[in-house]
Amino acid sequence: MNVQEVRQLDAYLKKLFGNPQIRVVPKKNDLAEVFIGEDDLGELSADEDEGERSYNFRMVIQLGNDPSIQPVPALTNYLRARFGNDQLRVVTRPKKMDSLEAYLGDEFIAVLFVENEKGRRSYILELPILDVDLVEQ
Repeated sequence: MNVQEVRQLDAYLKKLFGNPQIRVVPKKNDLAEVFIGEDDLGELSADEDEGERSYNFRMVIQLGNDPSIQPVPALTNYLRARFGNDQLRVVTRPKKMDSLEAYLGDEFIAVLFVENEKGRRSYILELPILDVDLVEQ
């Protein structure tokens, strides 16, 4: 990722989540890390397909293995606290049991995939960002 892309992604995520403490830090090749303050949130990757550039923000969320944890309210509370935005909410997906959806107000922003590995359940937030999303920044 070049400097221009990093700046645009940084501005986009700050604006999207309404959190001025978000920052994008480039790594090598087409990768960057996303932080709030000193807390590492996840990774941004870039991809190019037929001349169009897109990005994906990926964040791993561990809620613990207690079977009594209700994922929708727990994930909603987690994301609200993590991003400092009470407009975030998680909802179930019709006809899908392996994932949930994340909204910011009424706008769909991401999918949360359920991952069960070695008896541990985690959620993978996948937030796609198109190059046209960055033009407005």
